Amino acid sequence: MVNSTDLGLRTYDSGLRTYDYLNHLNMDITVQELHQRLAAKENFIFIDVREPHEYEEFNLGARLIPLGTLGQHLAELSEHKDEEIVVHCRSGARSGQAQMLLQSMGFSNVRNLLGGVLAWKVEYGS
Repeated sequence: MVNSTDLGLRTYDSGLRTYDYLNHLNMDITVQELHQRLAAKENFIFIDVREPHEYEEFNLGARLIPLGTLGQHLAELSEHKDEEIVVHCRSGARSGQAQMLLQSMGFSNVRNLLGGVLAWKVEYGS
C-alpha cells in the first residue's frame, strides 16, 4: 500500500513496518560524489557486498563483506553505528538490501551507491 502526504512524501506499508522512500533516497550516493570523496581521501567505512569472484574481477578498494555474510559481521561493525558507511555492489540492489539491514540494526548513516559498479564503469571505466 502506497500513501502520499500533503508534502509529497511517499511511504510504503509492507505490513511489517513503514518504509520512507524520501529518507532512503537521501541516503544514496552517486558515483560522482563517491569518486570525489575517494579522490579527496575522505574518511568513511566502505563496504563491497558482492561475492569474492566479482571483487577479484574489479573492485573500488572497499572492504569485501558479501551480503550473505553481513549478519556475521554486525558485532565488529557495531562500533561504527554512527559513522558514515557506504555500501556498494554490482548494480545497487544487493547493497540496497545491505543498507536496509544495517539501518534496521541501528546504523544511522548508511549510504548505497546508486547503480553500483556498473554505473562506476560507465562513468569512469574499469
